[in-house]
Amino acid sequence: MSKYRVLLFEGRARQSLPLAEAFKKMDCEVTALCESKLDVAYVSRYFDNKLIGVCSNTDEEGTAKQVEELVKTGEYDLVVPTTDFSAMILAKYRERFIPYCHVASNEWSVFQIAADKNKTMKVCTDCGLPCPRTLFDVDSIDKVTGLQYPIVVKPKTGYGAIGFKKVNDRVELEKLLDGLSAEEIRQFVFQEYIPQTDLQYECAMFMDDNNEAKTALVFSKNRWFPVEGGSSTLNITVERADIVESCTKLLQAINWRGAADIDLIQDPRDGTAKIMEINPRVSGSVKIAFIAGTDQARQMIELAEGKDVTAYREYEYGWRLRCFQTDLLWFLKSKDRFKAKPSWFSWKRTREQIFSFRDPIPWFAFSIKGIKNYRSEMKKRTQ
Repeated sequence: MSKYRVLLFEGRARQSLPLAEAFKKMDCEVTALCESKLDVAYVSRYFDNKLIGVCSNTDEEGTAKQVEELVKTGEYDLVVPTTDFSAMILAKYRERFIPYCHVASNEWSVFQIAADKNKTMKVCTDCGLPCPRTLFDVDSIDKVTGLQYPIVVKPKTGYGAIGFKKVNDRVELEKLLDGLSAEEIRQFVFQEYIPQTDLQYECAMFMDDNNEAKTALVFSKNRWFPVEGGSSTLNITVERADIVESCTKLLQAINWRGAADIDLIQDPRDGTAKIMEINPRVSGSVKIAFIAGTDQARQMIELAEGKDVTAYREYEYGWRLRCFQTDLLWFLKSKDRFKAKPSWFSWKRTREQIFSFRDPIPWFAFSIKGIKNYRSEMKKRTQ
């Protein structure tokens, strides 16, 4: 693995930092493709090379062309996605890249099942895996039947709680869908609402070419922001054999290869952890997987090279991963700020998601960029 050359794409993602550190421990040469000098990868000490280029979800073809130009140089052995967008680029345009290097992606047909929440729910339903009751083939409001209000309406693709709508009755549904064409309505998922009074979970997975799970690490999402539903701000590694079993069966059913991250929510009505979606790339909180004793960077190289992928059957429970910036926002906005378990003020067995004494500058870049993005969003809302 000496001087194996890795291109991480995109450098703005927080998971690029622990991945780069792990690749460097294997003596790899690591390059980041960034869109801004404020990207965490651009200011990190773990990257040998930092490139500013086309890396934008508003320019799909331009981004694909940029990656193609880079891999054609022959300077990279493996390209690794860190976001849903970059994973989509590597899957959709895979045939452009594989003559020149390995790509940590799946075939486009497989990727589409994982990235589309409706298709994922259909697989879960057909396989008898725990998931919210979901309606399929909805192209008009008249087909939204059989679900008790409130219901959830959300985009088929995307991550976190972006576009998530809790609809309380038919009047609200009619207002939400007013003026939309049948094709536009098909772009949404319609499913039962699961009360968010219990924990959410993620399962960081890695599948080999034999359809075997080589990593299946579960962590609870104890706090998240926005408080009504969003990205996790505090995670804790836990033991949940039931979640491992259902997530493994799901990825085996779609023939997934490599890293994936599965979101679940525990239904307080029956105590079952139900699958919500697949994030078709390495987890945004993958740092907790490294802390607990797994190494998806090593697994990526082994899979790309056709070697036996290292199996991580055990990991340490009780490790916490905290994103302080968003956890602070949770504290300011949540009514449960002083009732949180674990306490918001506790740092027991806790690592910060971005900050590291060995590589401190990304934390400040992440904070500055977050403030700029927040101000930009507020400005849009007032216009």
